[in-house]
This record gives sequence, structure tokens and C-alpha cells, in this order.
Amino acid sequence: MEMRLMKMLNKGKLILLSLAIAIGCSKVPVTGRKQLDIVPNSQVLALAKSEYNEFLRTNKVVNNTSQAEEVERVGRNIANAVEVYLKREKQTKLLEGYNWQFNLVEDQQVNAWCMPGGKVVVFTGIMPIAQSEAGLATVMGHEIAHAVARHGNERMSQGLTAQLGGVALDVALSSKPNETRNLFMAAYGVGANVGILLPYSRLQESEADRIGLIFMSMAGYDPTEAINFWERMEKASQGGQPPEFLSTHPSHKTRIEELKKQLPEALKYYNQSVSKR
Repeated sequence: MEMRLMKMLNKGKLILLSLAIAIGCSKVPVTGRKQLDIVPNSQVLALAKSEYNEFLRTNKVVNNTSQAEEVERVGRNIANAVEVYLKREKQTKLLEGYNWQFNLVEDQQVNAWCMPGGKVVVFTGIMPIAQSEAGLATVMGHEIAHAVARHGNERMSQGLTAQLGGVALDVALSSKPNETRNLFMAAYGVGANVGILLPYSRLQESEADRIGLIFMSMAGYDPTEAINFWERMEKASQGGQPPEFLSTHPSHKTRIEELKKQLPEALKYYNQSVSKR
């Protein structure tokens, strides 16, 4: 009797999970790919705000320097481009609850990330490789693209399904707060601080490259500089441990070849932005 009851309960969980997956689908901007997204955006945004503030509190934020001003300026330009693009595509719902923040943090990691709600961190370690505003726009455009495309939500949804049995986010937070927090931080690319890292899939990386290239182009940054940036990243990773920013990414050669294919599309947006100046 007990075994039959357990089977019924497990079957019920599978049915509920299947329904959640069927209902919880969204579309990635630019590519139109359908993705799994079963985490309520309001809860994700609240968690992102909390974790972002905690990260800033426990790390050294750089203020009132030329580099900090550059991060803020490039971030605002890209954010404006994102808002224009999504308004034109009638996808402004993707930015509901966004409150853009851009911070430079003192850390030799060659890394950057963007949490939901437009919470961006750039580490000082990546600035020498960025070299210029266009190089920095490549980095920030790519990370912001991950957030706008809700790749983190997709990974969080997959993690809740695979690691925590498909429970709802609020249930996971109340029953397994530490595991859920670690899953969240890893899903949104801050995994180095919690000892785990969920790699973005090749598909997500390719999407972030393409979307980020469009965003930086609309913001007035020459997309051909993205090729130069990734070539510098390739040199930076030779003969040693690859930078954190590259640890889960496709090979340099693959990425650069794909970016070259995407340049004609990006250049159309760039030329339009230049003509409006």
C-alpha cells in the first residue's frame, strides 16, 4: 500500500513538473529561442538585489576614478541601447523591475557579471585587457545580454529541476536556503565565490555574443573591436590557467570565427547609431 502511494506521489510530482515546464517557457530576444523559465521574476529580482548589495558590502568597490567612471558610462550607454531595442521589438516586459547599477570592484580576477535587474560588476583585473571603451563594451554587452536573455533564469530553472527536485523557488529558499543561494550565485555567473560554477551552454554563449554585439553597436561602439578584445583574451590565457571570464566559454578560435560571421548584422546597427549623431 505504501509503495503504491509513493508511486502515485512521485507520478504526481512528475505531472506537476511537466506542467510547470510546459507553462514556464519564454523567448530569447533577437534569436527567438524558447527556453525553460519556471522561476518567478519578482522573486529572482528580490534575490538579486539582496545578493548584489551583500557582494558590494563585502568587496572593495572602486569609486571616483577614471576607470569607475568608464564602467558607469559604458554601462549606461548599453542600458539605453537595450531599452531602445526592446521597445522597438515590443519586448519591454523583459526589463520589468530593472534598476541598472554598474560597479567596478577591486579584484585581479579577469571577470565580469550581470545579475537580473541590471546589477553589473566589472573586476579591475579585466580592465587592462579591455583597453578601451569599445573593449569594455564588449565585456559588458556580453554579460548584460546574458541577463536580458534570462540565461541565468534558465539555468536556475534547470538547477531547481535537477538538483532540488523541481520545487518552487520560494519553497527551495525556505527549506534549503544555503543550497538555493549557491545555486543562484552559480546560475548567474558569480560561482567562483561559492566554490561551484554552472557553465553557460555553448548555445547560451553564442546567443550572448550575438545579442551583446548588437547592444554595443546600438550604443555607438564599433563591433569590430570585439574581435580585437577576444584576441587579447586569447593571449592572456596562453601558458596558464584561463581567466575566470573564459573558464566556461567556447574556444577562442570558435568564438572569434562566429563573431566574424555576426559582424555584418552588428555593423548595420552601428552604422545607424553613428548616422544619428
